[in-house]
Amino acid sequence: MKNTTNIPAVGWNFDNSYARLPEKFFTKTTPEPARTPELILFNEELAESLGLDAKTLQSETGANILSGSQIPVGAEPIAQAYAGHQFGGFTMLGDGRAVLLGEQLTPDGQRFDIQLKGSGKTLYSRGGDGRAALGPMIREYIISEAMHGLGIPTSRSLAVATTGIPVVRETFLPGAVLTRIASSHLRFGTFQFAAQWGTYDELKALADYAIDRHYPEIRNHENPYLELLKNVISRQAQLVSKWQLAGFIHGVMNTDNMTISGETIDYGPCAFLDTYEPGRVFSSIDQYGRYAYSNQPKITGWNLARFAETLIPLIDKDQDQAIELAQDALGDFGNQFQSHWTGGMKAKLGLFGNQDGDHDLIDGLLKLMHDHKADYTNTFRALTFGKPEESPLAGKPEFDGWYAAWKSRQDGQPESADAAHQLMRNSNPAVIPRNHRVEEAIEAAVDDQDFSLTRKLVDALKNPYAHSDSQLEFMDPPPEDQERTFKTFCGT
Repeated sequence: MKNTTNIPAVGWNFDNSYARLPEKFFTKTTPEPARTPELILFNEELAESLGLDAKTLQSETGANILSGSQIPVGAEPIAQAYAGHQFGGFTMLGDGRAVLLGEQLTPDGQRFDIQLKGSGKTLYSRGGDGRAALGPMIREYIISEAMHGLGIPTSRSLAVATTGIPVVRETFLPGAVLTRIASSHLRFGTFQFAAQWGTYDELKALADYAIDRHYPEIRNHENPYLELLKNVISRQAQLVSKWQLAGFIHGVMNTDNMTISGETIDYGPCAFLDTYEPGRVFSSIDQYGRYAYSNQPKITGWNLARFAETLIPLIDKDQDQAIELAQDALGDFGNQFQSHWTGGMKAKLGLFGNQDGDHDLIDGLLKLMHDHKADYTNTFRALTFGKPEESPLAGKPEFDGWYAAWKSRQDGQPESADAAHQLMRNSNPAVIPRNHRVEEAIEAAVDDQDFSLTRKLVDALKNPYAHSDSQLEFMDPPPEDQERTFKTFCGT
């Protein structure tokens, strides 16, 4: 490992508050250096918002730091410990191929984790090599940045650097390191680890830390730990409603992949709906559809219950009373999710206020899309621009009746047609990271070292609500046979 001597200043302003928690929660870890580090993707806009010198980071210095070959001044690299329910089964986990360099304090006073993903073995690698292949790191870069553009809370991607070290999966693949930025990596599984193997004081220290970092406004509340649960429930209800509205399928909603900050994290076998199919599963490892698109709200509720269990000792000394309080809080998740989702669907349809037939309009359109295998994103886009003839449902007699009822509902509201159109423009993206486009970019990068398709796709996804001519080529769905057989795979 190269040391930090003579590394040019690039704006790092590290704090390492997580490393001040009890040592049970982490292990000091040094990233394994790359053989021939090369920076292939770099998020200049994100770097500047973090207070970093983007120009210097795009030099050899940046390639060394962002591949794990050099440690920036002020960083204290650690691997975090956590547990989790994976497809329903509980197990000990931890950062098996990631190292947290520390927390960057930005010029405007925000705090973000700087994590290297794919930087080598840690204490928690469980027999793995700790490395990452280039393809999955490009996938996470593309989709996390697309999610940011869509307005969905998410971790973000600062860079992808190749290492010059091949990794072995089904075959030899080029290795890479992703630099991931998140408001934190505090997971439901972090609390499960503390509850299972920590002391009461260690669990309390973790909860107090989480409150100070993410919900400082509840610090002096009469019952801050119950309020922590309520706030996490609220954040998750908002988050998963946004997933459903955008047609996003996470693919591996284990409790270790759910954050208390309410950010989307860990983009493994994720994908987006093309045709509207509620039971759709893309992940090759989700053989029974546990994490299917339509199951995501229910699984979120199940995961929240597992998180709530960890807080029982803190919520009340009387266990029965604590359980009752937690159950009351959990019982509101469904209502919160439904409220956010219904509001989002009405925005996608340009509807203001509440009328008795609104739910029938929403359900009727979704049924039409399902029955006729209509493209989810393009159906709403055609409605946005008042072009029913361009809708995937065009020519279907049932659609004509639905369209007339929808227009009547819009025409009867006091808000103007222009206001309804603007609401729809802001709620219906022109582009999403189409699965076939993402695969096309990954294949060009891995097979031909051609990263131009990735950069072009990322650029088109930066502002999905622009509805610009430059986005037109990314709007087309894949051929039907390609969509039907498409599978995603976990990067490990």
